[in-house]
Amino acid sequence: MMQNTKKEGIILVNKPKGITSHDVVDIIRRRLRTKRVGHAGTLDPLAEGLLVVLVGRYTKAFLRFSNFDKEYLGVLKLGEATATGDSQGKVIKKCSYDKITKDKIQEVFSSFQGDIEQVPPMVSALRVKGKRLYELARKGIVVERAPRKIKIHSLEILNIDFPYIKFKVHCSKGTYVRKIAEDIGERLECGAHMVKILRLAVGLFSLDKAVELDDVNESHLQKITI
Repeated sequence: MMQNTKKEGIILVNKPKGITSHDVVDIIRRRLRTKRVGHAGTLDPLAEGLLVVLVGRYTKAFLRFSNFDKEYLGVLKLGEATATGDSQGKVIKKCSYDKITKDKIQEVFSSFQGDIEQVPPMVSALRVKGKRLYELARKGIVVERAPRKIKIHSLEILNIDFPYIKFKVHCSKGTYVRKIAEDIGERLECGAHMVKILRLAVGLFSLDKAVELDDVNESHLQKITI
């Protein structure tokens, strides 16, 4: 690991479940005693795993990092749709999944690969007329969202243990994993939501190179070409 004379570079952090990406940034600001800290791609409180933290002049390279493909490990639960698309939201619909076969699940998963359109969820951080969608959602306001083009490079089922499906997805920027789960639930006509989201990679950066948040210090700053 390179020694840094300035507080700048990137830190690969293993974000724990239960806190926001902004919480991680605040913790690292205090730890490094510098204000110029940001991140390159939000992870929701439910989500855990790789968060690329940018420090110093590297914060100016946000777009470069946020444009990278991502890889996730996910677990969805069939039979229940929630208001947020994950296990932290109120259950709004329950349906039986008893007649759904593994072959049907594989067929539906396969239909999501390639270039597709996805409607961003209301709990996302996208802005509409200056307001974050999740801010509107907290007030019970639902607005129309235009579908966005994304690319699912691969969507692999790892295990099916009803009502849970464990899977791995390699996707383009702008992909919402929780929305994939919701859409799969709709196509299976039984509803679904995410119970686990683990980010494995951002571009060439992988989770196995990340440091635990409690252990972050200045020595973990990495300088790369930007």
